[in-house]
Amino acid sequence: MGNEQPLWSPSKEAQQKTPLYHFISWCAERFGKVFLDYNAFYAWSIAERADFWSAVWEFSGVKGERGDRALINGEDMLAARFFPDATLNFAENLLSGTGAGDALIFRGEDKVSHRWSWDRLRAEVSRLQQAFRGLGIEKGDRVAAMMPNMPETVACMLAAASIGAIWSSCSPDFGEQGVLDRFSQIDPKLFITCDGYWYNGKLQDVAAKVRAVSEVLKTPVLVVPYAGDAPALAASLADARTLADFTAPYEARAIEFAPLPFSHPLYILFSSGTTGVPKCIVHSAGGTLLQHLKELRFHCSLEPGERLFYFTTCGWMMWNWLASGLAVGATLCLFDGSPFAPNGNVLFDYAEAEKFAVFGTSAKYIDAVRKGGIAPKQSHDLAALRLVISTGSPLSPEGFSFVYEGIKSDVHLASISGGTDIVSTFVLGNPLKPVWRGEIQGPGLGLAVDVWNDDGKSVRREKGELVCTKAFPCMPLMFWNDSGGQKYRAAYFERFENIWCHGDFAEWTERDGIVIHGRSDATLNPGGVRIGTAEIYNQVEQMEEVAEAICIGQDWDDDVRVILFVRLANGLTLSDDLAKAIKARIRTGASPRHVPAKVIQVADIPRTKSGKIVELAVRDIVHGRAVRNKETLANPEALDLFDGLVELKS
Repeated sequence: MGNEQPLWSPSKEAQQKTPLYHFISWCAERFGKVFLDYNAFYAWSIAERADFWSAVWEFSGVKGERGDRALINGEDMLAARFFPDATLNFAENLLSGTGAGDALIFRGEDKVSHRWSWDRLRAEVSRLQQAFRGLGIEKGDRVAAMMPNMPETVACMLAAASIGAIWSSCSPDFGEQGVLDRFSQIDPKLFITCDGYWYNGKLQDVAAKVRAVSEVLKTPVLVVPYAGDAPALAASLADARTLADFTAPYEARAIEFAPLPFSHPLYILFSSGTTGVPKCIVHSAGGTLLQHLKELRFHCSLEPGERLFYFTTCGWMMWNWLASGLAVGATLCLFDGSPFAPNGNVLFDYAEAEKFAVFGTSAKYIDAVRKGGIAPKQSHDLAALRLVISTGSPLSPEGFSFVYEGIKSDVHLASISGGTDIVSTFVLGNPLKPVWRGEIQGPGLGLAVDVWNDDGKSVRREKGELVCTKAFPCMPLMFWNDSGGQKYRAAYFERFENIWCHGDFAEWTERDGIVIHGRSDATLNPGGVRIGTAEIYNQVEQMEEVAEAICIGQDWDDDVRVILFVRLANGLTLSDDLAKAIKARIRTGASPRHVPAKVIQVADIPRTKSGKIVELAVRDIVHGRAVRNKETLANPEALDLFDGLVELKS
């Protein structure tokens, strides 16, 4: 790394004002400990997980009955259970506020805006809860939603959780088969949809897709008005009602919160599904709540009344994470649509107007803003902004620098990484430590994160597999329809016995930070040396000529050769000189082993709905293998561009 100065350092005074600082002091007194520094506290959170997670519960004021036991079978990853005697209700904990203050603020591009108070949110959840029960929805039933990131979606989720129903969502830009690949596996009792949505300034019609999906699911449909004609869409379906008709018979009253076990299922999230039918990952109410409270309160320093924003759709786990901000008493700032409609300043306009304290987005968005010449630091008043969060893919060192040079000088930048698998993060920000260029600050409290080599040994300053060596509360309960748990065990525990192997290629830094080098199933192995794809992207995407890149390893002559595909800026054409310049940049910035055998220009690069490029799918295309579930992609047609671009080994 070799950086002499951090990009940002919290002052001692600022550290002492953080919830994390107060939490550490509280734990020291509560448990009779002395923590000389943060690292000592982190070590205690791993060594004494029962005490640590009990402290998170107590300090955060979780509503519920904790019970006598905090952890049983703690040394067995698959048999461990946190708070086996506890009862709580997830929705009760999120509906933490009352009154006329803002709970939810919403913008749908520049077309729609809404503002919901805490009292309105509670009233809407009450009516929806009664309507759900009137439909026969009970504890354990599934409620599936194909919805924009709007207030009604949050209310529907909370109503389902208040009963003990299991919530699952995707965004309305999913194709028909992508929706069915997910929801047909979980047999929902209700399918919730919008009547249309806005994207890039244009109305997107969903009527034909909704009709096709509802015919297969054969379940009642709830149509929420947004950008189309809800009554007409509902009338065209066999068993459907608009939101207004659905809740009309019910008056708002006190919400009934079902007391449920800590491990009661809350969410079903889905893997990307580009290499097979999406896995249905079931998350618990208690584990999700405690983990999100820990991350939001202690790692993000979120306070009641602050504005929390994350640019996400309802098909990405960051939507579930964002929703939990309500449990802290924060105001959620929701956005749906293109972040560049009507122009590239739309999210910063929103941040300025609503005084975001936390601005969350993807690394790809930060890079696009940088390359688009947008400089909010000069054009916007972001005085309230104190934390920028980036995830979705590794944030390049240049992305780190741009946040400080182009967005705000005095801001905590937290690059984070985790995923759908844990509906949260393994490594993330820390308000007590400095930010160094290109480094994630460290592991989350209570998570025994490490980097292991192929021999199952912990390694420092060497690339390896990101693992978690002890059980933690937000591990999935199971995969849906996974009899005997075989798929679940294969996904995380096949590589190392009794150790969670996350599938990220990672490295500790000299400052106990973490660098994520990409997914380990997409690492390149030329000459038997493992190379992370992010190392190549960090070089080529610094070049103004390169808008975006994707690289894969192609089987070739009993080895692997690196193939780099580039989407160029401003209609440029890849010349021999530019290809040589790209290779030279990679050779000097990374190493000779990173240099691709071929550099090939493409018009577009395929990505998932949450913006992640799909290296495995491109690798399959290049090797002449079929790609399943193309409808999970935001731009599936881009895959066709790679067919036949690279010669196959004879």
